[in-house]
Amino acid sequence: MASLAISFSGVSVSPALYKAISGKFDDFRGGFVSGKDNIFTRKRSSTIVSVATQPPPRVVVNPSTGKDITGETKKLAAWTSVKQERWEGELNVEGELPLWLNGTYLRNGPGLWHLGDYNFRHLFDGYATLVRLHFENGHLVMGHRQLESDAYKAAKKNNKLCYREFSEVPKQDNFLAYIGELANLFSGASLTDNANTGVVHLGDGRVVCLTETQKGSIIIDPATLDTLGKFEYSDSLGGLIHSAHPIVTDSEFLTLLPDLINPGYLVVRMEPGTNERKVVGRVDCRNGPAPGWVHSFPVTEHYVVVPEMPLRYCAQNLLKAEPTPLYKFEWHPESKAFVHVMCKASGKIVASVEVPLFVTFHFINAYEQTDEDGRVIGVIADCCEHSADTTILDKLRLNNLRSYSGEEDVLPDARVGRFIIPFDGSPNGKLEAALNPDEHGRGMDMCSINPAFLGQPYRYAYACGAVRPCNFPNTLTKIDLVDKKAKNWYDEGAVPSEPFFVARPGATEEDDGVVISMISAKNGEGYALVLDGKSFQEIARAKFPYGLPYGLHGCWVPNKSSP
Repeated sequence: MASLAISFSGVSVSPALYKAISGKFDDFRGGFVSGKDNIFTRKRSSTIVSVATQPPPRVVVNPSTGKDITGETKKLAAWTSVKQERWEGELNVEGELPLWLNGTYLRNGPGLWHLGDYNFRHLFDGYATLVRLHFENGHLVMGHRQLESDAYKAAKKNNKLCYREFSEVPKQDNFLAYIGELANLFSGASLTDNANTGVVHLGDGRVVCLTETQKGSIIIDPATLDTLGKFEYSDSLGGLIHSAHPIVTDSEFLTLLPDLINPGYLVVRMEPGTNERKVVGRVDCRNGPAPGWVHSFPVTEHYVVVPEMPLRYCAQNLLKAEPTPLYKFEWHPESKAFVHVMCKASGKIVASVEVPLFVTFHFINAYEQTDEDGRVIGVIADCCEHSADTTILDKLRLNNLRSYSGEEDVLPDARVGRFIIPFDGSPNGKLEAALNPDEHGRGMDMCSINPAFLGQPYRYAYACGAVRPCNFPNTLTKIDLVDKKAKNWYDEGAVPSEPFFVARPGATEEDDGVVISMISAKNGEGYALVLDGKSFQEIARAKFPYGLPYGLHGCWVPNKSSP
């Protein structure tokens, strides 16, 4: 072990420093397997079904009782593992799809949460399930398939966890094996490449699935959902993690690389057709033992907005064999919260302000404020803000999601949080609600906008809100940030996934288009849903052959002949 070197963001760390930040090795022994009750000795059964072109037999459900003909209550499919590895077929459309809607909506998300009889703990642990909705001339073809990451293939082959997931750590037989696994952690070898968070369509046409580990960048074929291989970065920037939500346009790819040793963030840009990231600039953290979690970030036309949240990465928690309530993070309210603004062209910091404490997974959009002479005087940045409440992470444990009775109101409050960041040298910025949170049931996450308004002043956002009581966002919501009103679509007992806006070709109005979502119905079934972007009324739906797991984020891949 004398030669062991540990690396975060390309920085080598001595074993002495490693021991200092990780504490005593004995702290981690609680996660070792012992005796007979472990995933290595339990009876194992195959969980992966071979490719199918037909759905499994239809089960008739009594809609009044929610039970099938055997009397068994049908459960919400959102939190259950996908029924089979893949399926594809044309769906029967109820209603009428716009003839201009030609292209493919891809959705990524965790969809397999067990290995044999071992069940994962957290929503974010599941192996990635890709879903494809292909729209063409009023028809709709759906397909789903597991992403062939190294983590998934190893689990499938060995019937056990082989890489570190969000809350799961491979169980080791003895202490020496555990120490070896730690060495693999710091080299990045044991970190997962399970790209189960998002999927992006690059300006050069490539489609890439992403998660927060850099190695979890995987290229797929949007027409077949085939896994084509790793997206290998050709630069020498190094590091292990990045933002799960880069900013992707036809002309560029921007992301953040957190530095866990010298707390800060590199802002990097990648041009279409290349795999080389180039540094725009660096932001040094203002406080705290580590950088704040940056699951996402926003941009304006000329600036990158870098949030420094007091929910900060924690190396000690990352090393532990069993998860803490905040997993790989730690809440440091004493370290305060900040927002930094960097010029895209020069890489210089033009504003760095303290803001009220906040917790967010997802930023919605940002834009520049100008005075009457057209000079930029500040930036507005909107996000889905969870009222500085970190308990949202633990609410996403699968046991919590699956055991919900429907009676308690346990979803933490959330709002459209609006940051106001002045450029006049003021030390403080503001954080306020962009509209009354009661308009959307005090639930707010999984947002999208018309992409033509990225980084520009905008009026409308689409997200998941709430009808309470609930334990998870259960509405589709159209937010009007000018009139400060919301329209909500709701199907009792159902869980909708991210609403994705697709603009009508040639549209001149911001909300002229459709909103696509996938719904897990309360009777265990599921369907694709298309809403009119203006009225927010349903115009079409198409039932799936069976309910699908909840998904996270998606992208639109237009047909080559489409605008």
